[in-house]
Amino acid sequence: MTRTVLLRALTKNKFVASNAPRSISISISITNLSRCISTLIIAEHESGSIKPQTVSAVVAANSLGENSSISLLLAGSGSSLQEAASQAASCHPSVSEVLVADSDKFEYPLAEPWAKLVDFVRQQGDYSHILASSSSFGKNILPRVAALLDVSPITDVVKILGSDQFIRPIYAGNALCTVRYTGAGPCMLTIRSTSFPVTPITADSESKKATISQIDLSNFKEDSVRKSRYVGSSTQDTERPDLGSARVVITGGRALKSVENFKMIEKLAEKLGGAVGATRAAVDAGYVPNDLQVGQTGKIVAPELYMAFGVSGAIQHLAGIKDSKVIVAVNKDADAPIFQVADYGLVGDLFEVIPELLEKLPEKK
Repeated sequence: MTRTVLLRALTKNKFVASNAPRSISISISITNLSRCISTLIIAEHESGSIKPQTVSAVVAANSLGENSSISLLLAGSGSSLQEAASQAASCHPSVSEVLVADSDKFEYPLAEPWAKLVDFVRQQGDYSHILASSSSFGKNILPRVAALLDVSPITDVVKILGSDQFIRPIYAGNALCTVRYTGAGPCMLTIRSTSFPVTPITADSESKKATISQIDLSNFKEDSVRKSRYVGSSTQDTERPDLGSARVVITGGRALKSVENFKMIEKLAEKLGGAVGATRAAVDAGYVPNDLQVGQTGKIVAPELYMAFGVSGAIQHLAGIKDSKVIVAVNKDADAPIFQVADYGLVGDLFEVIPELLEKLPEKK
């Protein structure tokens, strides 16, 4: 009973964290950041394409100050890297330079060689800011870079007030913290991509391309002993949109009870042209891979439509969906916390509701 009352207090009135946040101010005091603004963005790419969250980091970098230079750092090997570099050069008109590190050492995104690379590039460029997205890629690499440079990173930034002042959520998104950075080293940030939407590129901006430069790695030195190694990766062949940037997200919880039952969520997502999400409980139960987890410890989403089936509404899950435009919840428990934040709710059995939706919804065109 106490937990239910507390949860309702935290989530009372839709999205209290974004509408009326508590304000907490923290200052990391070392010395003033007085250099001109020059930003290095650790770019994430796959199969020859720049990922959308990297472009969101470019949008965020524009808020650091006027007339700032922005460089994208790409690393990897082979033809796909060069294809990604070519796309990166025209991904946003604010990008002034694309730096390419072509080596087998960076074939896989292991934190150790990549952190060394970022430090190597930083020494040559003397950047005032280093940015990465708050994806698993960015959260894997940037903290290690910060440790090498002995600086305090500022993570999961949702708003930039200036070159040294930022806002990030705390307490599962129920409060917003204002952080002022006054460190001597580069200011290091991870950016929540859903908070920095990318505007469509116009025809005029498409013609503007940044210069592409190959990094001379002849003096680059790695650690002689690596503490991690690449084992393998798995991807799902699907035409569904990426979970982090989808306009529609259909999420299932532990109430689906099995892998086979979770396929109903996948079928509904296909009909609506949306992405599939899952709660931590569903992931822990082995219904779906962990890259589909939505929430504070998973992916942060901000779709136009978020549908939750059999999702109770734990605080950590609500932290990952609070920026959704419309939330629809279906749950047998009328007292489920998810109904406190849902725009539309239906108390019902998902094993009856989903088949009816699949029957009556038109096919995706």
